[in-house]
Amino acid sequence: MISRSTTRSILRWVHLIFAIPILGYIYSPFEEIPNYASATRFVFVPVIMLAGYWMYSGVVFAVIGVAVWLSAYRLSGIGAAILSQVVLFIARKTWLVIRARQSK
Repeated sequence: MISRSTTRSILRWVHLIFAIPILGYIYSPFEEIPNYASATRFVFVPVIMLAGYWMYSGVVFAVIGVAVWLSAYRLSGIGAAILSQVVLFIARKTWLVIRARQSK
């Protein structure tokens, strides 16, 4: 079994490595953007989100967050995807508050 510190270190590196193509996407010439758009939207951003959410809150929240992001983006666009993440974080915070109150 991998220790928690090793897992965090691996996730940090994955998070950083997958951010490099996004910087290339942002700063590339306008003519080249369509070549990288699909890979950025459906590979690099979800992997960065998965690693970030995993470090922040655990693997279950990470998988749910990425699944919600991809489905909302695919069905309704970027606005719905961002809104879905806001709703997900509010639901998580509400769940944590309710769980803390019940444990008292």
